[in-house]
Amino acid sequence: MTTDGAASSANRPLEQTRLRIGGIAKRFGATVALDGVDLTVRAGEVHALIGENGAGKSTLMNVLAGAVQPDAGEMRLDEAAYAPASPLDARRRGIALIHQELSLCPHLSVAENILLGIEPSRFGRVDFAASRRRAAELLGEFGHVEIRPDAIVGRLSLAFRQVVEICRALAANARIVLMDEPTSSFQREDAERVFALVRRLAARGVSVIYISHFLEEVREVADRYTVLRDGQSVDTGRLTSVTNERLIAQMVGRSVSGLFPPRSPVSSRDSEILLSVRDLTAPGVDGVSFDLHRGEIFGVAGLIGSGRSELIRALFGLEPTWSGEILVRGRAARVHNASAARRLAAGIGYVSEDRKGEGLALPLSVADNLTLTRLSAYRQRGGWLDLRRQRERSQFWIDDLQVRARTPQQPVRTLSGGNQQKVALGRLLHQDATILLLDEPTRGIDIAAKEQVYRLITRAADEGKAVLMVSSDLPELFGICNSLAVMNRGRLSETRPTSEWTPETVLAAAINNGST
Repeated sequence: MTTDGAASSANRPLEQTRLRIGGIAKRFGATVALDGVDLTVRAGEVHALIGENGAGKSTLMNVLAGAVQPDAGEMRLDEAAYAPASPLDARRRGIALIHQELSLCPHLSVAENILLGIEPSRFGRVDFAASRRRAAELLGEFGHVEIRPDAIVGRLSLAFRQVVEICRALAANARIVLMDEPTSSFQREDAERVFALVRRLAARGVSVIYISHFLEEVREVADRYTVLRDGQSVDTGRLTSVTNERLIAQMVGRSVSGLFPPRSPVSSRDSEILLSVRDLTAPGVDGVSFDLHRGEIFGVAGLIGSGRSELIRALFGLEPTWSGEILVRGRAARVHNASAARRLAAGIGYVSEDRKGEGLALPLSVADNLTLTRLSAYRQRGGWLDLRRQRERSQFWIDDLQVRARTPQQPVRTLSGGNQQKVALGRLLHQDATILLLDEPTRGIDIAAKEQVYRLITRAADEGKAVLMVSSDLPELFGICNSLAVMNRGRLSETRPTSEWTPETVLAAAINNGST
């Protein structure tokens, strides 16, 4: 293990140790989540915690935040023994956790969520006016005055809910802020606000433990790093003294080269059109037209709020469509009163950007999630399911997709984010969908899992399926897609081969009404 004792920033002292943990271990039954983690974080330091999904990062954050009790090891906060009995205890002692998978109360207001547990009171009652003012101050500090303190959180977009989660941590006046993928739902502008906020916190002496799968993002905000692999801390040091190649090798235990699989060119003249859309208009979608060919991976870029997700949801029948025409393999598909069931029957599959909210049935098993859209394959007389055949087929997909699951009966909620995403994609492959609609298919998963997801997507296209893929990650779109178009204010630009785009022209199209 490499170490580095030097301060990483000349303009703020980092000599004082804020947090020291040693030998932290945690088991969940037969699963070893943490196996002796050591970590030292200094006051005013931004410390990056790097590792694959399943490496133990989130478990360690939950231990620090008081949600999980360790089986062994020691923690010290400002040189005093630290063993929080609950999340509220941790919060009162100055530890704030910003979850990747948001932990908000959707039925409560923005202000109520931000100040939950620390509400200002007057004469023994919650001072709602003071709560709204404090929430407005925090939202203003983050640069989002358009989010109303009295808005219901469940009605906000995923990105705005992430803003509320961050403001909730700020309201606690924490000594240590734990950030688990805080920008996973953000465009660059909002990510820059997070970076500026992190720098302000560090300048005040607040320590930040920052988890992200984007190494360029980590380098932008963090001073030092620690790599977790298989529940152990395997490397630590200054980010300025380590290459990305070394970080990746430490994360996965091997070198990851060729992140994007090679793609075969798709000829629009020779390849069958599997999905044709003409003048589709729906909430957030304004007269969109495009063709999707067999074997093609078609990428859709655009800013949050541009209509990307609305388009893909309207195509799958999850949102109402007002007008237009949709042809699936040359046959007209219902536009008005469409439904997801009809789209499934037509051979269309969908992966949601909100994996835990609507992409998976978390209480159900891996087998149930893999086969959910094609249970008819296991139907017996009398309507019963052949569970043995379901388990056998699910095991085939677990092996084929390299899902880290003990058995097909394991609840899908117990898997890491990358393995959950492979299950979501595997459902489409088991369904044998010919058209795959993928909304942010690699959101919140690590580099090694991304590599596997890219290979799954490419394999589907090589097998003659057509893929429509929405992504906020431009390198991803350029690395895997044959063709690309840009959404702006509900309108879709002209589709061009990816080779005819550059990051600059994509950004120009995203900002300037789709024109370059």
